[in-house]
Amino acid sequence: MPKHILSIDDEAPILDLIERFLSSKGYRVTTAQTAAAARKVVEVDPPDLIITDLQLEDSDGLKLVEELKVLLPAVPVILLTGVLFDARAIEENIGKRVSGYLDKTAPLKQLLQEIHRLLGD
Repeated sequence: MPKHILSIDDEAPILDLIERFLSSKGYRVTTAQTAAAARKVVEVDPPDLIITDLQLEDSDGLKLVEELKVLLPAVPVILLTGVLFDARAIEENIGKRVSGYLDKTAPLKQLLQEIHRLLGD
């Protein structure tokens, strides 16, 4: 059975790109454009991994990560964002909340490598 990935972003083109790319690599991908939609997915069909943006229209991405981690503490989370952080900020703040961090301009191959690393596949 393919691993289930939940991708959360308020930008439909980003969600579409991630869904098409990861589906072509054998993953089952569910997308959510809002924090509310993401919560519903987590409750109904828990993912094996979550990819989320930092800035969502209806929520702060890190607050959402904290909420989802209460429900799914063992599920790894990749923060995929256009907001750039320096290495120190990532290590001290963001790194404690998420399993991985990538800039939205990173190649899809790099996202796939992170997914493989976190899922062990």
